[in-house]
Amino acid sequence: MKLDQENRKRTVLNTQLFVAGGGLAGVAAAIAAARNGVSVILCQDRSVLGGNASSEIRMHVSGSSPRGKELQTEARESGIIEEIMLECAVRNPQRSASMLDLILYETCRDEPLLTLMLNTAVVGVRKEGNRIAAAYVNRESTEDYFEIEAAIFADCTGDGRLGFEAGASFTTGREAAGDYGESAAVGQNDAYRLGSSLLFTARDEGRPMPFVKPFWARTFSEDDLRFRGHHSWEYGYWWIEFGGMMDTIKDNETIRDELLAILMGVWDHIKNSGNHPESLNWALDWFGFLPGKRESRRFIGKHVLTQNDLEQAIDFEDVIAYGGWSMDTHPPGGIDAKEEKPCNQPYTPYMYGIPLRSLISENIANLMFAGRNMSATHIAFSSTRVMATCAVAGEGLGTFAAAALKSGKPLEDAWCDKPLVEEAQQQLLRQGAYLPGRLLADRNRAAEARITASSEQEIGRAAQVVDRHTRTVSGPLGVRPDLTAPGTHRWMSDPSDPAPWLELRWEEPIDIHGITIVLDTGLHRYLTLSHQKAHQNKMVWGHQPETIKQFRVLAEINGEVREIVHVRDNYKRQLKFDIPMNRVSCLRIEVTGTNGINHARIVEIRVE
Repeated sequence: MKLDQENRKRTVLNTQLFVAGGGLAGVAAAIAAARNGVSVILCQDRSVLGGNASSEIRMHVSGSSPRGKELQTEARESGIIEEIMLECAVRNPQRSASMLDLILYETCRDEPLLTLMLNTAVVGVRKEGNRIAAAYVNRESTEDYFEIEAAIFADCTGDGRLGFEAGASFTTGREAAGDYGESAAVGQNDAYRLGSSLLFTARDEGRPMPFVKPFWARTFSEDDLRFRGHHSWEYGYWWIEFGGMMDTIKDNETIRDELLAILMGVWDHIKNSGNHPESLNWALDWFGFLPGKRESRRFIGKHVLTQNDLEQAIDFEDVIAYGGWSMDTHPPGGIDAKEEKPCNQPYTPYMYGIPLRSLISENIANLMFAGRNMSATHIAFSSTRVMATCAVAGEGLGTFAAAALKSGKPLEDAWCDKPLVEEAQQQLLRQGAYLPGRLLADRNRAAEARITASSEQEIGRAAQVVDRHTRTVSGPLGVRPDLTAPGTHRWMSDPSDPAPWLELRWEEPIDIHGITIVLDTGLHRYLTLSHQKAHQNKMVWGHQPETIKQFRVLAEINGEVREIVHVRDNYKRQLKFDIPMNRVSCLRIEVTGTNGINHARIVEIRVE
């Protein structure tokens, strides 16, 4: 006799933090928490990680990068998402979508405190009052059913399935302009949202490649697509969009079917309409069956992020992440809104902060969330929804959750504990993340040394490696002027210097526990896995040319100079060396090669 699902025996698992959803927000949250010393279970309902960035959907990871200007506005997200993208750029020269799946999988598996559960979906919760006591999750592929108990639960599912099951407050659709005083909002609130998309990849086969239109595919004329560029065919179109006037959760299967009909109709137009004869040799290589979803539920948190917060770049005291994508709204009709441009994308004047309060449920005491379901109005969400922003919010969530768990304070007390929030902010900075207006306050023994170099440029003085700024964001579309300082904030050797070095010398010998070196990885540029040539042309795929490739660190200890570190073939931004040493009077970094540029750059040196 088939047992009712609720009566099936569930295996009970215990963890400190349970993260539902393995998109980039969930991955970053789980990794950050595990690296900060707490046990984590990451549950993903698909067989791969990455969400919209995965091989199942293949959207490139967008964020603040379009604001970038070299040595003026370094807007690209750092921290865990930068680590992943640098790894992908170096290990994946062929730009395989599945290689990013593998890198995400490996990065999670590398964390001993992180338990990864793929093909495992949240189906319910057990509550005690206004707290989640356990999440019920099913893995149908192995006929296993689990009850996962945790102190803190994080919903990074996009659709908000965990929070929905728990009864967390949420909203959908578009607010009216008067609801939050947003000039970009609609006149009357409605249930409309951004639609979903299916992408494709295609290639030139070098010979005629016919395409037979399925009988169920739609038909499009050149006039239908006049606002939707379609003259490059290697990578599909985000504007193949549908479902914004439907329920993007309940109607997802219907939306998928219609998106397939639209995709096939658009490709038929390219191949068979006669308007694009140069497509003769082109053929579809891959197309998705899983809609890339933009919008569904948005939770109500302790703070609802608004258009005004973004435009004014409010300096939230509990800032935990940042954003910088445009306020990117689309007509709800998607591709059927033929008389409208497919998007409106005004940029905010500055990169803006995201507060911890927008990641904390207003009514479920131990629920956090990150990703596109964070607490924001439709207009603010239109900027925060992109994946790089979701990832840095996830890293902020995981880092704070770890701090709260280690403090022993319940989440409902921890989120408003100012010293605890500040400690999480400081830890994010140590990890390489960026927060507008925040500088690392740790004692840096490097700043107590006399700093000299073999050479330096006017805009790249050696002393800048200890000015506590790890990027320059004072240029166009950077951060608010009062939240940063002008300058390049790095040492840059003279291009004519054949053997650049930088030296720290102390008047009295010191004891050292570790050294952190932050390098330049071209944060003014895009860096993301993309199959679109126009996007690829904006980046350097592989080793970033500004990054030091090879160097060694020499230490003078009791008058004797010895090599303590020798780094080869480097592509990483932040390198930490835990090398305890006593009575060190001098550290010297000798650069023997970069990945492209004609001079050495070091952004920061920290000695503890």
